[in-house]
Amino acid sequence: MCLALTIYHEARGEPLDGQIAVAQVVMNRVHDPRYPDDVCSVVHQGPVNWKGSPVIGACQFKWWCDGKSDEPRDQQSMGRATMLAMLVMADLMDDRIDHATHFHHVRSRPDWGLQLTRQIGKHHFYR
Repeated sequence: MCLALTIYHEARGEPLDGQIAVAQVVMNRVHDPRYPDDVCSVVHQGPVNWKGSPVIGACQFKWWCDGKSDEPRDQQSMGRATMLAMLVMADLMDDRIDHATHFHHVRSRPDWGLQLTRQIGKHHFYR
């Protein structure tokens, strides 16, 4: 469910390739020793406040700590995200992003010092 929610919240308005690519970033992190080794831990990675809630704006994935409800409103998009999550987790999709572990919206300008691997829709992907 963590992967499906990440696809839904981060990329539901993107082309299919972009939704798959966002899921692949999460899975690339799961397989990278620098990150936690399960999907939910990767998605939820970031500082928490004294109540144990994510610090707004300080998470790896914006949707997890934006202070908004995480409940999907568009059931069709959530159904698609769930199906894509299952396919990506089963490693049934070709790598669309050359092992990228990061992405951001094209309007953002982070200074990560990473190699751009691809732009899909409105996201840039990096490794």
